[in-house]
Amino acid sequence: MYANIIIDISHEKVDKTFQYRIPEKLEGQIRAGTQVEIPFGAGNRLRRGYVVGLTDRAEFDTARIKSISGVVPGSVTAESRLIRLAWWMKERYGSTMNQALKTVLPVKQKVRQKQVRSVCRLMTAQETREAAEEAGRRHHRARERLLLALSDAPRLPYEVVTNQMHLSPASLKLMAEKGLIALESETVFRGPHMDGGLRSEERLRLNEEQQKIVTDFTDRYDRGIRETSLIYGVTGSGKTEVYMEIISHVLKNNRQVIVLIPEIALTYQTVMRFFRRFGDQVSIINSRMSAGERYDQFDRAKRGDVRIIIGPRSALFTPFSDLGLIIIDEEHENAYKSEISPRYHARETAQYLAEMTGASVVLGSATPSLEAYSRALEGRYRLFCLSRRARADSRMASVQVIDLREELKEGNKSIFSRKLQQAMAGRLEAGQQTMLFINRRGYAGFVSCRSCGEAIRCPHCDVSLTLHFGQKLVCHYCGYETGMPSLCPSCGSPYIAGFGTGTQKIEELTKKMFPSARVLRMDMDTTSKKGSHEEILTTFADGQADILIGTQMIVKGHDFPNVTLVGILAADLSLYTPDFRCGERTFQLLTQAAGRAGRDHLAGEVMIQTYQPEHYSIRCAAAQDYPSFYRQEMIYRELLCYPPVCQMMAVLASCGSEDTLNEAMDDLARWTGQAPGCETVQTIGPAQAPIYKVNDIYRKILYLKDENYDILIKLKNCLEDSSRQALWHGHVMVQYDFA
Repeated sequence: MYANIIIDISHEKVDKTFQYRIPEKLEGQIRAGTQVEIPFGAGNRLRRGYVVGLTDRAEFDTARIKSISGVVPGSVTAESRLIRLAWWMKERYGSTMNQALKTVLPVKQKVRQKQVRSVCRLMTAQETREAAEEAGRRHHRARERLLLALSDAPRLPYEVVTNQMHLSPASLKLMAEKGLIALESETVFRGPHMDGGLRSEERLRLNEEQQKIVTDFTDRYDRGIRETSLIYGVTGSGKTEVYMEIISHVLKNNRQVIVLIPEIALTYQTVMRFFRRFGDQVSIINSRMSAGERYDQFDRAKRGDVRIIIGPRSALFTPFSDLGLIIIDEEHENAYKSEISPRYHARETAQYLAEMTGASVVLGSATPSLEAYSRALEGRYRLFCLSRRARADSRMASVQVIDLREELKEGNKSIFSRKLQQAMAGRLEAGQQTMLFINRRGYAGFVSCRSCGEAIRCPHCDVSLTLHFGQKLVCHYCGYETGMPSLCPSCGSPYIAGFGTGTQKIEELTKKMFPSARVLRMDMDTTSKKGSHEEILTTFADGQADILIGTQMIVKGHDFPNVTLVGILAADLSLYTPDFRCGERTFQLLTQAAGRAGRDHLAGEVMIQTYQPEHYSIRCAAAQDYPSFYRQEMIYRELLCYPPVCQMMAVLASCGSEDTLNEAMDDLARWTGQAPGCETVQTIGPAQAPIYKVNDIYRKILYLKDENYDILIKLKNCLEDSSRQALWHGHVMVQYDFA
């Protein structure tokens, strides 16, 4: 038997495996993930490496294959499992091993932990005063001051003693050696600190549907059944309460839990529910933490100080030693798909990690992805349903679809329909709150000339610039900024203006329409500073604002009891995106937005404004009817052979030279047709990416479809091998993305 091994991850060149023979005495001890010692290089210096695969086939001359020297004691660690996971991600999604390792081990080097140092007395207060008097007689004034201070307070901060009392570190060390004082140091972990400890009698009682799920899961878990489950529950149906009961059961089995939540929904309100239930067993990972804070939380998890980690997809790589459960809330969210190489999906990666660790996976959503729901219907996932809201006095909001074409015919040119204006005025009078959702930010969509029709575009990207408040034009792709011109750059006409509507424009119009209303805006611009996201939500939750205007981040997982009206201002905007999932994303967004209204005893109302009221995504969202949407969307996917009906891989190539990019894409398309065993693959393209140029880099895409995922993996490997021999290799970046 042979083992394919990568050298210790601290080494620079890890994107290569080395094959070693497994000695007969070690055959029972070696498996994927095992850390071993191997003779490496011409001098056979012992190096440590990780086994990533076993095989009975030698890849080169057996006479040159060296043998593994030994197994590193205690080598099956959380890190070794993550190394194995990184190799799987590299093979499945296409990336270098370095990229995969940086993904699963986001903090490669230990960040120095924060230390709080103290100076403590070792004697009684009286003995310390006597020692101070003796120091005074010897004219040791600084020592006298310190001992007198310690006679009143048994512990002083080290910084106070050195900076304010003017004792040098050398003097303190000498006093400690004489037994006059003690120098103590305590590690303080950076990161979240919240009070937990909700009393057991305050826990919510589960309804019949919720309890049925918990009982089924725990019974199967206790019987050793580890599987993937999907909880499909309407908005407000109490999925989080089910999660917490399941988590509690897993913790009683002395195992650990990872809870994934989209970053956009990872709010104080959400996280506090877990802290109140599980106290200091919980920690958080999020993208706004410093490197030191993230390191501390991973270190606490590794040491066993915390047993539950909550965070976005990167929390999946927490180094738990005995992982027992992975929960992916709002599993339909696009945020679970990485946009950088390796372009992994958290759902698939969680399932592989669960197989390695003997854990269960629970997915939850009010609008499941078609991939998850189809697998549940096929029996590959266990399907649970929550058909009603958890609170007895809460009902699903009533929904109206408003045709903006009719509004325009009747003379209303405002972004607000007349019904929505009346409803907002009524909520203000009743002291209730309103949320206005639009799927974009900025002041206006674009700026163009009314004389020649030219839009002002970014000089570095193939997109128009967005007008922001303060007469500033911004590119949302490369960050380019410029002022609002007074004349058209193309024809010199003074008739130049902004078109479209963004969050800033909505805010301005709302304040003009309701001058007494307290209005908040929440988008990427207003939440760029650390803590601003939470500050806005807290202000709204405390009733200090009447209307909250925002993009997608306001409709993800929030629970505001006083919100009784949700206005969706551009319902069909996401239908125009060049993506085969645009109908699915539109349905999910509208359903999630509608779910924010009427979550308590007050009745909720939702108004969906659209130019396409007949579209099935909008009709099904208005009816809150996921099964009907699923059936209609699957017909479309079957006709066009899109996932989940078949598998699809996108080959993304980018280069600063347009000619070189074209040459590379022609080669990739030709190699696709010549790859052995890949004759069934359907090829589309190559074509220009939806945004052809970004920051002076040109981009093209080749789409490949097949019913068999393994064939696409094989084709990816063939394209990678061929690319390494091409003249353009090193000049063109090629990435692989599985839809």
